[in-house]
Amino acid sequence: MPKDSVHVHGHLAADPAAVWAVLRDFCAPWHPWIATMQAERDARGSLIRAFTVAGEVTVYREQRTYLSDSDRVLAYTHLEGIAGCEAYDARVTVSPSEQGGSVVTWTAQVSAPVARLAPICDGTAAVFRAGIDALGGLARAPQDAAPLPAPVAVERVVFDDLPRLALDVTPDRGDVRLCLFLHGIGGGRVNWRAQLGAAGHHIRAAAMDLRGYGDSTLGPRQSMVDDYCADILRVMEVLGAKRLVLAGLSYGSWIATSFAMRHPDLLDGLVLSGGCTGMSEAGPEEREAFRVSREVPLNAGQVPADFAPAVVKVLAGPDASEAVRADLLASMSAIPAATYRDALVCFTNPRERFDFSRLTMPVLMITGEHDRLAPPTEIRGVAGRIWDSARRPDVRFEVIAGAGHVCNVERPDTYSCHLTDFLQGLPA
Repeated sequence: MPKDSVHVHGHLAADPAAVWAVLRDFCAPWHPWIATMQAERDARGSLIRAFTVAGEVTVYREQRTYLSDSDRVLAYTHLEGIAGCEAYDARVTVSPSEQGGSVVTWTAQVSAPVARLAPICDGTAAVFRAGIDALGGLARAPQDAAPLPAPVAVERVVFDDLPRLALDVTPDRGDVRLCLFLHGIGGGRVNWRAQLGAAGHHIRAAAMDLRGYGDSTLGPRQSMVDDYCADILRVMEVLGAKRLVLAGLSYGSWIATSFAMRHPDLLDGLVLSGGCTGMSEAGPEEREAFRVSREVPLNAGQVPADFAPAVVKVLAGPDASEAVRADLLASMSAIPAATYRDALVCFTNPRERFDFSRLTMPVLMITGEHDRLAPPTEIRGVAGRIWDSARRPDVRFEVIAGAGHVCNVERPDTYSCHLTDFLQGLPA
């Protein structure tokens, strides 16, 4: 099928944040050619706008496929309405101009029969130009995020069958859905305290101590990622959940993605923070070097509490408060040496290289501005790969300003706002 592209950009005097405050609202009828606009959701919860154009009766539908408030990027795909259009994927960005004000760049990739390709591209360019011209007069100051409600109460739950698993759980909402939080290699379920309290307003939520961490115990053999996936299925069964949203940080993100590769049909959403691929794309030599370097202090008789201060220096962002650093230090210091070694071996023995086309659920990716282990450039790249691999992607990518690797602990309110906004868009 013949293909062509459309590329339109314009300079506006307004500040980028003020332009983005209008443009990011996918279902707002701000474009001057729009006659009617209605927001819809598909079965996954992906946002769709159904609209008509002045002087026409045709109903057009487009699905949002990518959103980043941090980068001020919005992408969408055409679903129906354009006669003869085989494929149509658009992307619009707002960036600062060196001369002051904003630059809006709007592009589209179009596939259509020869007879229709040029008319579709010409019409698209006209739509983009009219939209950019209109944005100059519509720019407005961004609205502050609504304050989070008081945290939902949680209770400690322990599954006593071996291995013992300990969780903090919010009350059952009766909708057989569960948001399960998975911590990092140097953390514990306590790291998710703020997010549990926020998520519990929208979905039943639980934070689990992984095997050997906190009040959970190691299994009878070396843990592998399949064991963690079995633990997640066990939590679902015991808590009566039929559908999952998995939220992971670092090591927990790798586990969450591994589960999604095996059970995409069980997931309503996937939230990945401070990582995703883990060591799944590293070669054998890199994985071995990673494991050996981190086992050196263990082999010398040290426990995680001995090297926790050095780890916290790497994890924490430059603006982390003393209270946050103390929390990170306590999490790392509480890990038994056997658990840390067990996790290192598991992490450096991935079972597969991820096939991102299997991520058919909405995905939210978050990282800290100052994350040294999973920097924004890396996670942005992974978000782009997921967007490019999925047939109908629904990806969000956000960078939390001022935060380091454990961004949910350093900036709990900002993280929880991104999380709850994501949860509110998922199907009931």
